[in-house]
Amino acid sequence: MDERKLPSPCVVVLVGPGAAGKSTWAGERFAGELVVSSDRLRALVGAGEDDLAASADAFDLLEAVVRQRIGRRLTTVIDTLGLDRERRLRWLALAREHGMPCVAVAFDTPAAECRRRNRERVKRIPADALAAQLTTWNRVKKELPGEGFDEVLQAATEVRVVPEAFVQADAAVRREDAAPRGLRFGLQVSSYTHKGGRKTTGEWIRQVGARAEAAGFDAIYVMDHFRQIPQVGRAWEDFLESWTTLAYLAACTERVRLGTLVTGITYRNVAHLGKIVATLDVLSGGRAVCGVGLGWFEAEHKAYGWEFPSTAERYALLEDALQVLPVLWGAGNKGFSGKVLEVPDTTCYPRPLQDNVPLLVGGSGPRTLRLAARYADAANVFGDVTRVREKAEYLKAQPRQIELTHLSTTLIGRDQREVDALVNQLRPRNQDPARYAATANAGTITDQVGRFRALAEAGAAEVMFSLPNLDDDLSPLDTAGEVISAFR
Repeated sequence: MDERKLPSPCVVVLVGPGAAGKSTWAGERFAGELVVSSDRLRALVGAGEDDLAASADAFDLLEAVVRQRIGRRLTTVIDTLGLDRERRLRWLALAREHGMPCVAVAFDTPAAECRRRNRERVKRIPADALAAQLTTWNRVKKELPGEGFDEVLQAATEVRVVPEAFVQADAAVRREDAAPRGLRFGLQVSSYTHKGGRKTTGEWIRQVGARAEAAGFDAIYVMDHFRQIPQVGRAWEDFLESWTTLAYLAACTERVRLGTLVTGITYRNVAHLGKIVATLDVLSGGRAVCGVGLGWFEAEHKAYGWEFPSTAERYALLEDALQVLPVLWGAGNKGFSGKVLEVPDTTCYPRPLQDNVPLLVGGSGPRTLRLAARYADAANVFGDVTRVREKAEYLKAQPRQIELTHLSTTLIGRDQREVDALVNQLRPRNQDPARYAATANAGTITDQVGRFRALAEAGAAEVMFSLPNLDDDLSPLDTAGEVISAFR
C-alpha cells in the first residue's frame, strides 16, 4: 500500500459522506489528541454524538479548537463531513497563514457501502440526510483538486506525519539500495546519567564502547565539558572529563576511532592538549581524533575560574592551535610563535602513531569554516540537508579540500509505534511531542536510513549522533546498528 509522509506540523482535512470511514481512518493513524471530531464535540456540548440539535454549537467549538491548534502550529486532523466548501477553504487559508502544509483526504466510499455501514450502526444517519450527503459528495470530489490543497489524497493512502527530515526518506532509501554510498558513523556520548549510578559508570562506559563497536560504529566521540550543558541536562548531573574517558575507552575497544566533539580551545594549554592527544593515539594504537572549537560556555569558564576571552581572542587562539598541534605531533622541537600563542619548544615524544592525527573543527560560522578549510582535516556542522549542502559547497570551493561531518541527536524506533512511545517517554513535560520528535530526529530505522543517505548526498562523509534513550538498556545501539548495516 502506498504511504505518504506528511511534514510535521500539518493540517489534514477529511472529506466524505457519513459512514465513509473517516473517523476509523483517523483513529488508526493519529493520536487522539490530534483529531478534532465534530461528533465528539457534539457529545461534549449536547446529549451525545447523535444530538443533531447541538450541531451548531459543536461546529462553533470545532472552529475555535481548529483555530487555536493551527495558531499554535500543532498538527490538526479535522474529522467532520468536510462537505462545506466555505469551511474547507477557511481551514486551508488558516493553515497558509501559519505556514503549515494542508492536505485533504477524500473518502470516495461507494454509496452502497456507506448505506450498508449506516444500517449496521446503533445510531443511524437518517436515510434522507445520508442521501443528501452522497449527492453533495459527488459534486465535492470534483471540486477538491482545484481548491489549492497541497495534495488531495485518497483514503487508501497510508499517511504518516513525520519530522521534515524524513519526508523524502523513502526515495533516499531506494537510492541507497540501488547504489550504496560509503558513509562513516560516529556515536557521540553526551550524557552519563545512566540508572546504575556512578559506582557502575566505568562498567557502563566499557559496555557502551564494546556494544557500539559491535553495532558497526566507526568512531566514538565525547563532549568536552566539565559539567553538563543546559541543552542536554542539569549542571549537577554526573559528567566525565573527556580525554580521561577516551583513554579508558581505548582500553575497552579495538577498532573505533576516539575523539572529542569538540575540545574548547580555551580549556587547556594548547601544547598540553597536543601531548594528551599524542598519548591517546599511542595507547589506542593510532585511533585518536582531535576535535577543537571556539569554546562557547561562558558559565562553565566562570564556574572553574577560567578567563573567557573575547570572540576575536578565541578565534586567534583557535587559529594558532590549528597550526601548532601538527608541529607538536611532528619530529623535532622547533618553536612556534603565533598571533597569541608562544610555544618555545615543541618536543612531544612519543609521537602519535598516525602520520596525521585528524584535526576536526566544530562550528558552522563563516570564519570557523574558513579556518577549518585552511588548517584542518574536517569541519563538523549541525543542521538539515539544505544547510549541509550549503556548507559542503563552500568547502568544495576552497583551494584545500577537507571533509564535512555532521552531528545530530537521533532517536530510533523499529516502527512508528515504538517511535511514538519513545517520544512520549523522553520529551520534556511541557513540550509538544511533535516538536520534540523534530528536535530529536525521531524516526524509524527506514526513516533514519533515508535521512543519512540524504546527508551523504549533500556532502557529509561522516554522521555522528547521540542517542537520547541510551541508558542501562543498551539496545538502542543495536537498533542504530540496523541503520548502519544499510550502508555496509
